[in-house]
Amino acid sequence: MESIVLAYSGGLDTTAIIPWLKENYAGCKIIACCVDAGQCPDYAAVEKKALKTGADKVYVINAREEFAAGFILPMVQARAVYEGKYLLGTAAARPLIAKKLIDTALAEGATAICHGATGKGNDQVRFELTIKAFAPWLKIIAPWRLWDIQSREDAMEYLKARGIEVPMAKNQSYSRDENLWHLSHEGLELEDPGTEPDYRHLLQLSVSPEDAPDTPEYAELEFERGVPVRLNGEDVRPAALIERLNAIGGRNAVGIADMVENRVVGMKSRGVYETPGGSILYAAHGQLESLCLDRQTASFKAIAGQRLAELIYEGQWYTPLREALAAFVEATQETVTGTVRLKLYKGNIIPAGVTSPYSLYNQSLSSFTTGDLYDHKDAEGFITLTGLPMTVRALMKKEREL
Repeated sequence: MESIVLAYSGGLDTTAIIPWLKENYAGCKIIACCVDAGQCPDYAAVEKKALKTGADKVYVINAREEFAAGFILPMVQARAVYEGKYLLGTAAARPLIAKKLIDTALAEGATAICHGATGKGNDQVRFELTIKAFAPWLKIIAPWRLWDIQSREDAMEYLKARGIEVPMAKNQSYSRDENLWHLSHEGLELEDPGTEPDYRHLLQLSVSPEDAPDTPEYAELEFERGVPVRLNGEDVRPAALIERLNAIGGRNAVGIADMVENRVVGMKSRGVYETPGGSILYAAHGQLESLCLDRQTASFKAIAGQRLAELIYEGQWYTPLREALAAFVEATQETVTGTVRLKLYKGNIIPAGVTSPYSLYNQSLSSFTTGDLYDHKDAEGFITLTGLPMTVRALMKKEREL
């Protein structure tokens, strides 16, 4: 009997995949594996649903803290952002989920891993590159590249024909991915970039900016070596910290991103991302780094952060380059310790003060009042040497014109 480990969420696609596997892989044993990266509120309900639709065995693996500490926080430290907007919520979770699938497959002696990623999407790349990094001998089954179902509407009809409850309403059949870090929305009217989203209908973690409170809310974060450790004076573990920031940011309409991005497979896609807590963390960490990092380190770190974002987006978490860049980023965080205060108001994150024992801001140097550490006369020589190549070029051009 062939055993197949299925990346199971209980959503539309994976609900349809279980009966499809039963019909197309005769006698196969289906092991549904739900890796909870923050999207699974009721483990018992997930297990019951998987078994009801035909799974032979179910794993629900709590990976919230591992996701928060081992994947999210390194991204925050790197300030990794894909194409200026996307905080990599889905992209960061997929390598972790795939690694848990591999561990489950090896423990169960399974011969294959099945995922519900489409043939047009990024997730197929992320799942399968991770499998190749750890267990390339395992067979990969990707139903969206094999079956006759062509749309989410087709998938709904497929389930109805088999008497299986459809897990969503037709007018809410967005392609959504939720975890501790974010909630993404794709499909339906969002496929037209010229259409303005109806945020009151679409959003689930956040309110629309129009519905946010008329009074600003403040949040204070304390960091130690680039890691957030306290929120509003209270010690909080990473997963709980992100959950609390999601609630704070969500009610203030913070962290809503509408973007057209370049997918790994070559096409453009439009999505709306809700990352309320993540947006607050990125903003706070950036404020602190502006105080604690020297110019050269900050400049090169920005390059490293962009490259890291690309690697994570492309599913290359478990690669030597990603690990090397992460090690560089970790080294830069040695002095990123301090407190940041932010004002949240109708979708805006406004700096409201930052302090650090490792601050490189020197008031004597920066103030308009002349201090002991800076002599204005020194600037003349600096400008002369800096401008020397420009001076030589200008003289050459003048001489040639004559």
